[in-house]
Amino acid sequence: MQPYLFPYLGYFQLINAVDTFIIYDDVNYIKQGYINRNSVLVNGEAKRFTVPVPGASSFYKINELKFSTDVGKVLKTLQQAYCKKPFFTDVYPLIEQVLLSQERSIPLMCKQALTEIFSWLGIEKKLLMSSELHYERAACAVEKVVNLCRTVGAKEYINSIGGRHLYQSSFFAGHGLSLSFIKMHDIIYQQGNHAFQPNLSIIDVLMHCSPDDIRTYLQHYELL
Repeated sequence: MQPYLFPYLGYFQLINAVDTFIIYDDVNYIKQGYINRNSVLVNGEAKRFTVPVPGASSFYKINELKFSTDVGKVLKTLQQAYCKKPFFTDVYPLIEQVLLSQERSIPLMCKQALTEIFSWLGIEKKLLMSSELHYERAACAVEKVVNLCRTVGAKEYINSIGGRHLYQSSFFAGHGLSLSFIKMHDIIYQQGNHAFQPNLSIIDVLMHCSPDDIRTYLQHYELL
């Protein structure tokens, strides 16, 4: 999967469901996507936050671009939105450490965020970068995915539910791979005295929920 900065819970379910997770960092950057932005809860409503990417263009690979150091507005938003939430004292320093990291490379900073969050949850995961693997990069999109799987000795490929229109089980089976798609169950946790806002950044989950609860939520999915 492409790297995203503090993505939603479903992304973490996918990482947790596999033995090896490959951060797909040597493909073209997608502007107006979710690589550098997501939503958090502000006064009971979903509010978008964005970390700028100077010179962002689809002509560049993701690993050729960096996050801006201009994150003051994002940090202030998080402080104001979550300072009274149950796990702010523990979680905010983690988020701040990532956003203020000297390493600004998009994939490396996203990897740092994933590593820090899984460490907070007491879970060890194997995270690799596609740019560091030897595979046929000139192949078509689905063949590149298969080649990456074979490079790491995979027997099964799990993708997000949004990939169902992209990949066919028969194609993967022809290359000795089974194919599954992960579908997150509806998960509702206490956000306050207002209507629940779903699919926010993992930041919202971390601020409201204990590590034990989040580890349970990571299992609330089905493979199709």
